[in-house]
Amino acid sequence: MAGEAGYTDREPRPAAPAILQIHQGRNIMDEELDLELYRVRAVERAMQILASFDDAHPERGVTEIAQATGLHKATAHRIIMTLLQGGFLERTADGEKFRLGVRMIELGLRALRHFDLRRVALPYLQQLSDRFQETCDLGIFDQGQVLCIEVVYGNHALIVATRVGARLPIYCTASGRVFLAFLPPEIVEPLLKAPMTACTEKTITCPDRLREELEATRRRGYAIDDGEFEPGIRAVAVPVRDVFGNVIAALGMPGPVQRMTPERIPEIAQALMEAANAISAHILRV
Repeated sequence: MAGEAGYTDREPRPAAPAILQIHQGRNIMDEELDLELYRVRAVERAMQILASFDDAHPERGVTEIAQATGLHKATAHRIIMTLLQGGFLERTADGEKFRLGVRMIELGLRALRHFDLRRVALPYLQQLSDRFQETCDLGIFDQGQVLCIEVVYGNHALIVATRVGARLPIYCTASGRVFLAFLPPEIVEPLLKAPMTACTEKTITCPDRLREELEATRRRGYAIDDGEFEPGIRAVAVPVRDVFGNVIAALGMPGPVQRMTPERIPEIAQALMEAANAISAHILRV
């Protein structure tokens, strides 16, 4: 990640973990039978209702939904009201029917972009790494931290180490500050109120001082970590946005301060912003 540090000799990327393992002494039938224990009827019915909307039936009334799903009308109505409150359904203009809500669009786009984001971004990370000879990484916001989902290593003998799957603090890394600067306040404020441990003597641990830095990040359009996560490491990161303008990832480049000089930061930041915009545009076309 932009901000994860420590010099290391170049290493091959670790192999991807196995996705599925079948435990010894168990067969596929055993696994399928176990799944029956976890079925929740109300959730299944909600999924039936959501699945009843298609290209031929983008809008449906309660009676139509009940008929399409085989549910009792009163049962269908209760579930519809719950889905409506959660934003998964919305009323039509006349108030008589329902259609899939914005929340469904957001979830669908989230699934698509996380499935495709690494593939789309990788060529841009490679280009950036080749151009500046530094490590370039891509991270997403996950449970109050930054999760690295892709990395391309620089070509110097000594590089800033990071790895796919690494988790970093959000308050003292460039990638983390991208999320703090551009995510909604209801997500950011609890994180700013949480304890902040000083990783180096330069780490900002005062919430008000950090808010000032986040404001500067918003003005510049990019975040900087100046030796706050690891001594002697400077990093810059920029936001990658979705179709709604929401920040979905941070594209970053860390390096030793001897190479990541203040004079070089604007050039790197501009290149990162151009790449981030290209990644966003590519995702929208997919």
